[in-house]
Amino acid sequence: MEEYIVSARKYRPTSFDTVVGQQALTTTLKNAVKSAKLAHAYLFCGPRGVGKTTCARIFAKAINCLTPTADGEACEHCESCQAFNEQRSFNIFELDAASNNSVEHIKTLMEQTRIPPQVGKYKVFIIDEVHMLSTAAFNAFLKTLEEPPAHVIFILATTEKHKILPTILSRCQIYDFERMTVRNTIEHLKSVADKEGITYEEEALAVIAEKADGGMRDALSIFDQAASFCQGNITYQKVIEDLNVLDTENYFQILDLSVDNKVSDIMVLLNSIINKGFDAGLLIQGLAKHARNVLMAKDAQTLPLLEVSDQQRERYQQQAKRCETHMLYEALRLMNQCDIQYRQSSNKRLLVELTLIEIAQITQPDEGPASGRKPRRLKSLFKHLVQQPQPKNAAPQVAAAETVTPAPSVANTSSTSPKPSQTDIVSKPTPPARPSATPKLKSAISFSWNNLRSMSKKKSAIITDDAKGSGNGQEEQSHFEQHELELEWISMCNRMPQQLSGIATRMKNMSPTILDFPAIEVVVENQIAMEQMENIKGSIVNTLKLHLHNNAITLTLRLAEHQEQEKVLTRREQYELMEKENPSVAKLRNLLNLELA
Repeated sequence: MEEYIVSARKYRPTSFDTVVGQQALTTTLKNAVKSAKLAHAYLFCGPRGVGKTTCARIFAKAINCLTPTADGEACEHCESCQAFNEQRSFNIFELDAASNNSVEHIKTLMEQTRIPPQVGKYKVFIIDEVHMLSTAAFNAFLKTLEEPPAHVIFILATTEKHKILPTILSRCQIYDFERMTVRNTIEHLKSVADKEGITYEEEALAVIAEKADGGMRDALSIFDQAASFCQGNITYQKVIEDLNVLDTENYFQILDLSVDNKVSDIMVLLNSIINKGFDAGLLIQGLAKHARNVLMAKDAQTLPLLEVSDQQRERYQQQAKRCETHMLYEALRLMNQCDIQYRQSSNKRLLVELTLIEIAQITQPDEGPASGRKPRRLKSLFKHLVQQPQPKNAAPQVAAAETVTPAPSVANTSSTSPKPSQTDIVSKPTPPARPSATPKLKSAISFSWNNLRSMSKKKSAIITDDAKGSGNGQEEQSHFEQHELELEWISMCNRMPQQLSGIATRMKNMSPTILDFPAIEVVVENQIAMEQMENIKGSIVNTLKLHLHNNAITLTLRLAEHQEQEKVLTRREQYELMEKENPSVAKLRNLLNLELA
């Protein structure tokens, strides 16, 4: 029985022309061999399974070939080529840096570079996975890498170029290998299947190429697995069954049902997909990729970006005609949000279901006239649902509730009743609690600090005109208590604009005091705060007059004396003071066996 060799080894390229998907690099290397312009160090970097080590071996064989061809390929007939093919060449050395990454291994390698080649022109050292070398090994390698003997060439290969020291990178010619495209992978798999006598469906090979994610070695390994499962006849259904890949037909169905707003059918399809063992998060990722491909298929310029088979490309074009562009944009946005929130969600299936429901309702018309800002809500899922009738008198009641009856002005009151009654005179010295203070405070939040002065001036003008109309000649002088003053003071500090946030924070720590009603005194901590408050003193007074309803308020700013300045306590001092005032805190600390940090 003939020994079985996996396809990745059996069909490994042996010449530059058989390398798949790296035409630019192979052309450069062949020209270097043809013109004999060789560097002393090369670095091949790129993803796994794209041909880095293979190209290094082909390049090393071509360098030492005694009779290279006109286009820079190895002749395969000379002694050097035959020795390399039979794995008995003493001029080409391969070193695995993953297991030989110490300084001693590099020193041993440096000693081998001193011996000139016996057959051929150069000694070629291929160091695979060079990023695994330790920092000390890299430093020991630097001098030899920069100025090696004339007969030595280094070829370094790695999948993680960012882990290599910049001093190493600056001494090498760097070649970046590209990922394999789906089209190149499919064509290579076709040639391998034809040589092995295996029948296939192109869609099945496309699934294998997408699963390989740009690596030809991975694609050949998956091809061998699928060939064993399918017994020489690779079909689409058997491949997705063997690889446990979700059928792309599901994505086409979900998008078609979303265009038709068939939420119920989507939920049934989602349930069947989950019951087959597929993860809902992977479904969202695959659907997002599918919607992206449909979007690319809408324009002839972006159509080549689809890395799919020709049959799949035609299906994408057909579905792109049904889907509107804005619908695809919105669907991609929703699926991107779902993908971000999926890991943190405790109910992942519900998150996916809500996302699919919203996608299915993108093209559904709004229910009823939209006024103002459109709320983010789910539309009705089933059209046969009976809507609850609205009571006819509901709207008038709401309108009536929202209608505000304006309060009579001072002028109207004075004109209708020029002489106050005895009851008013008795009740005036004891002002009742003002329930309207809270609504006034809430409405004042929307006022800016800059227009408070103008508002207070308008208020004073209105009061003065009303006083003239009434004939009493007195301004508004409502009584207020200390706690009302402190409340209005904090509210004023919270409403101050962003450019005054610094002084507003200091003012929150100050306590205004009523000395001789309605005279107010504020003790300021330092001279800097005093100067800042002097600049806005007029605005402060006008604000207090407006919200405390007393136009006789005066404000005095006094610099704090030395004994009045409060000492800034540390955290330990704050805790000791709290423990002194409340002994229960010490008991709690002892009970929990806590220590002060």
